Amino acid sequence: MTAPTTLDSVLAQVDQNLEQSLNRLYELLRIKSISTDPAYASECQRAADWIVSELSGLGFDAAARPTPGHPVVVAHAPPAGGTHVLFYAHYDVQPIDPLNLWHTDPFEPQLKTDSNGRKIIVARGASDDKGQMMTFIEACRAWKAATGSLPVQVSLMLEGEEESGGKNLPAFMEANRDELGAADIALICDTDMWDRQTPSVTTMLRGLVGEEIEITCANKDLHSGMFGNAARNPNQVLAEIVASLRAPDGSVTLPGFYDDVAEISPELKAQWQGLEFDEKQFLGDVGLSQPAGEQGRSVLETIWARPTCEINGMSGGYTGDGFKTVIPSKASAKISFRLVSGMQPEKIRAAFRKHVQDRIPADCSVTFTPHGGSPAITVPSEGIHLRQALDGLSGEWGKQAVITGSGGSIPVAGDFKKILDLDTLLIGFAHVDDQIHSPNEKYDLESFHRGIRSWVRVLATFAA
Repeated sequence: MTAPTTLDSVLAQVDQNLEQSLNRLYELLRIKSISTDPAYASECQRAADWIVSELSGLGFDAAARPTPGHPVVVAHAPPAGGTHVLFYAHYDVQPIDPLNLWHTDPFEPQLKTDSNGRKIIVARGASDDKGQMMTFIEACRAWKAATGSLPVQVSLMLEGEEESGGKNLPAFMEANRDELGAADIALICDTDMWDRQTPSVTTMLRGLVGEEIEITCANKDLHSGMFGNAARNPNQVLAEIVASLRAPDGSVTLPGFYDDVAEISPELKAQWQGLEFDEKQFLGDVGLSQPAGEQGRSVLETIWARPTCEINGMSGGYTGDGFKTVIPSKASAKISFRLVSGMQPEKIRAAFRKHVQDRIPADCSVTFTPHGGSPAITVPSEGIHLRQALDGLSGEWGKQAVITGSGGSIPVAGDFKKILDLDTLLIGFAHVDDQIHSPNEKYDLESFHRGIRSWVRVLATFAA
């Protein structure tokens, strides 16, 4: 019989103490840390203090650092040498509305069995992001219990404002650049697995530029019979501008939009093709059948590795019940651009504004309101930490972990690179059906249990 290894003993510790780990997660889930509502500010503080207490009990030097908003929890384990990881997650949660659609109290976690026979943890924050965060903390606990120490140097930065925009985190990172930037690699646990049995590391996140425009023509709303044809209609001006942002082939028309966009490597394209992604089902699940992006590219490529322009909202004139024959004075739209690696947010913002201004009639005006901007990130595929993480995940799930991209944006990942000069590995154990931000949010018990085991293994590979 093969003698048990240190790794075996740590994994056994995870299995033997799963119930206690669940109870600690439940304690955190009961704290109503809704960051966007000032009424819950004390609950956000309570969540930060609870985490500090848990980490301090594990031997971390932990504190809830103040910001103009909710605290940032920063913790450092005693020096261990070797690789230094900086783990990020967020302890704040989304509001619970509409409450009447919840089947149980959103802040009283329940362990239930779903229609497929799977055990699930139901509560606000179970998946996004308290359950994910606790997989890492419980992995550290198992290492400490089984061996007395951690295999690598570990620091944590846990945010309390991710769900409300995270506006205070970049300044906090700037102010603590030397302390936080001492790490070798950043880890984020706020993403999905590829499927229920295939772990993944997300290495590509798109950046984001948000813009709101308001077009003004006449100085007041007008009667469409008395002023129709004679007066410029801002709804039409807006519609023409919005329509001009895309070409018939699905590409974005802004001059220079693709100048800094690189093609993905043939190796990565081949790996994505091997994922056997069902494009028809992906679109069919939302009642569609025809891809709308750049022609000649796969759906995965268009949502992971290509930039986009989307109209998120338009408003102008009378939109209530019934009918009102009015030519409005103003019309507005909210536009977002998802960026890929190499693109500069301010360059795209400037190109968009010029595109709009060039199409505004002489007797009309436009105002712009920015809504954030963050760069995309790409982790080098040959990086040693990426290869180690893939090995650790594959060892736990018995299936080769895959490299994926994401169409979404996680601004803190860009901040890690821009402010701290750290690459980021995004490793999560959520599923697409976890109903994050929605009623009846859940996290699979398997995601929680094997997520802890996965982090145990990943930390072991970093120490190799």
